[in-house]
Amino acid sequence: MAATFFGEVVRTPCRAGTEDEEEEEEEGRRETPEDGEVRQQLARKREVRLLRRQTKTTLEVSLLEKYPCSKFIIAIGNNAVAFLSSFIMNSGVWEEVGCAKLWNEWCRTVDTTHLSPTEAFCVFYHLKSNPSVVLCQCSCYVAEDQQYQWLEKPHNPDNHTQSNSCQVFWLQMVFGSCPRKNMQVTILTCRHVTDYKTSESTSSLHTPFLKALKTQNFREPPCCSLLEQPNIVHDLPAAVLSYCQVWKISAILYLCYTDVMKLDLITVEAFKPVLSSRSLKSLVKNIPQSTEILKKLMTTNEIQSNIYT
Repeated sequence: MAATFFGEVVRTPCRAGTEDEEEEEEEGRRETPEDGEVRQQLARKREVRLLRRQTKTTLEVSLLEKYPCSKFIIAIGNNAVAFLSSFIMNSGVWEEVGCAKLWNEWCRTVDTTHLSPTEAFCVFYHLKSNPSVVLCQCSCYVAEDQQYQWLEKPHNPDNHTQSNSCQVFWLQMVFGSCPRKNMQVTILTCRHVTDYKTSESTSSLHTPFLKALKTQNFREPPCCSLLEQPNIVHDLPAAVLSYCQVWKISAILYLCYTDVMKLDLITVEAFKPVLSSRSLKSLVKNIPQSTEILKKLMTTNEIQSNIYT
């Protein structure tokens, strides 16, 4: 026993018996050939692939190398996907250019051509009248082990994003090894309001509400107030924004805080201020008609949900 400078009484560490325990732990960590084969099979199953659904062929180059773009719009999560489906994709003719196929404990992407926002998928489109506008609808979860390690990542003390020290294979598959810096990236996603850090009680907040987080190269005024410290963003949205910050790409993330994470009409409509942004404004044609399409989409989803309940 010993006393520290601050007066606490602590036990003196003892090495007795620890060597035997370490040897037992080392034996337990040794991988058998069977374990290695299972691990390799699981790793192959969890590979992320980018392919054309019509032909089932894998794209040999990154998506944005094959389809260079000036605007890249990404919706992550059911509500953000429903927003793009109703207000952006309804305003023009979009052609599918690829989809990401992945599997993990949380989701398995579907192969059907008629997709519902509640299904797991990650599909890319470009606008036929202006192929430099590329859109991604991603309702699936990308697990942490489906990532690659950055050899070197610049430190940014003002960074609100949290993607550990990794970026997802999705980034390399989409942006490539040397992305274009003259494009603008817009990311839409949701987070539960309990993740929002504020001095106020979360029960007093009027949900849903939007917050924005942008890279240093994004020069336009955002459509809502910026996300305050010490709030952070997570998962794929954080990885995309961090990637854009590192490569000096103009990018902004619009994060909707809501108390309803399932497909919800009020949460979807909370993204409407983004329609006035410079990157989306030219893509919107008929907001009243889009609102009606959104309501029909919600009704269809409710009917499908009731079938399985």
